[in-house]
Amino acid sequence: MKNPTCGGPEQPLTVGQVARRSGLPVSTLHFYEARGLIHSQRNAGNQRRYRREVLRRVAIIKVAQRLGIPLAEIGAALSSLPDGQTPCAQDWQRLSAKWQQDLNERIEKLVRLRDQLTGCIGCGCLSTELCPLRNPADTLACRGPGAHLLEND
Repeated sequence: MKNPTCGGPEQPLTVGQVARRSGLPVSTLHFYEARGLIHSQRNAGNQRRYRREVLRRVAIIKVAQRLGIPLAEIGAALSSLPDGQTPCAQDWQRLSAKWQQDLNERIEKLVRLRDQLTGCIGCGCLSTELCPLRNPADTLACRGPGAHLLEND
């Protein structure tokens, strides 16, 4: 027996159906739409209706967010996909290859930070001679806020 809440293959989905299928709150879907990550059409009653391909896009967004990819980058990646089509395996391979490279760079930075962290506790400095954050007389202020020496290793 056909599930009446699913509709047919071409039947657009309500925001509630997308929320149930994706496991996200309606407010998150509205947020994604406001950011241009997903799109809906309005019916005659001015209610949102989503094409079924939005479910794949939401899945991509969720995976990318779990990887720590900023929404702006996710949006740029999604804008490179054909509009109105379900993202396919080739689309995912292209996106994931770029994100994998970014993740590898972040992992390398985190490993360096982890390895340097044992001699540092923020900066109530335990070792002013060995500390990678050492900044006598605030000479690094011209570079802006943050720990610049850690980034250059």
